[in-house]
Amino acid sequence: MPPLTVVTTADAPKAIGPYSQAMVHGPMVFTAGQVALDPATMELVPGGVAEQSERVFTNLRAVLSAAGTGLDKVIKTTVYLVDMADFGAMNEVYAKHFGDHRPARSTVAVAGLPKGALVEIDVIALL
Repeated sequence: MPPLTVVTTADAPKAIGPYSQAMVHGPMVFTAGQVALDPATMELVPGGVAEQSERVFTNLRAVLSAAGTGLDKVIKTTVYLVDMADFGAMNEVYAKHFGDHRPARSTVAVAGLPKGALVEIDVIALL
């Protein structure tokens, strides 16, 4: 069985709990959920769900890059929204970052997210 490898990068927010930014097992990368924290300040970026979604994708790119992969290798995403009324704005940002690549996706409404975030996304990607 291949070993588990912890992925850590200063280009994404450090974990705010007892978890890793991502784990690699074999040819797969599993990211922790990313919220719109600026890694320099560990504060949420200002703005609404569109601005937060942009920061989430910046953070995901950084974690995936540290693992040796990218958004083009993502096979599954899970999106968590505090308000499903934000689905359209999040979806526009999501579509921009994935382009013609269409990973499988689940989107769920949640009662709340860490630090008062409006959106959180985690991904599974291939190396």
